[in-house]
Amino acid sequence: MKRKIIKIDREKCNGCGLCVDACHEGALQLINGKAELVSESYCDGLGACLPECPAGAMTIEEREAGAFDEESVKKHMEAKKSPVPEKLACGCPGTQARTFERKEAAVASVQPAAGSAQPAVSQLRQWPCQIKLVPVNAPYFDQAHLLVAADCTAYAYANIHNDFMRNKITVIGCPKLDDVDYTEKLTSILQAHEIKSITVLRMEVPCCGGIVNAVKQALVNSGKMIPWRIVTVTTDGKIVEE
Repeated sequence: MKRKIIKIDREKCNGCGLCVDACHEGALQLINGKAELVSESYCDGLGACLPECPAGAMTIEEREAGAFDEESVKKHMEAKKSPVPEKLACGCPGTQARTFERKEAAVASVQPAAGSAQPAVSQLRQWPCQIKLVPVNAPYFDQAHLLVAADCTAYAYANIHNDFMRNKITVIGCPKLDDVDYTEKLTSILQAHEIKSITVLRMEVPCCGGIVNAVKQALVNSGKMIPWRIVTVTTDGKIVEE
């Protein structure tokens, strides 16, 4: 699959770091005084870093995207050892892909008893979780049971962690607020990984139909037969269709 990816001319790079600050995806780092693309998978190819480069060292090229190729992994590990702090222009804690291990003992106590002082345990297994931000080639998608949830379901349905997110990789979005079609992104994820099943968790409101349609079309585009189901949540937090 061909996609647009940033290319850096090391000879021109002056190591100012402005491109690192401008990269929303956490794909760039300063290594040994030069800007490096530490992971092709995180690069969105939109080029927000290009106008920030005073040396003209950055261009965009179209090529086959490598899924965590050896060179990218090496650069990524070097970046982790770099003393330069990771900065993101978006101001969020970070968009680098990561996974969270959930202990079995913790899983059993997701929903504490009424009046209990024991805190609930999150069942989010990876970061990021927004459909717009997840890297297509993130390894946590391999052999995953995928939950595609509308943003509002987490607020409407009280026990979403235990009943839906547990043991799944969760991606969320709102087709109305994001004003994008998730079909292309979801298609790429399905084509790049062996997904075991898909659960679509939507609200009963009409605009949530966009997230369902995106999953349906992505399944068609991928050419794969993946078990999937749609679950609808009412605005007052009840399951009406499963």
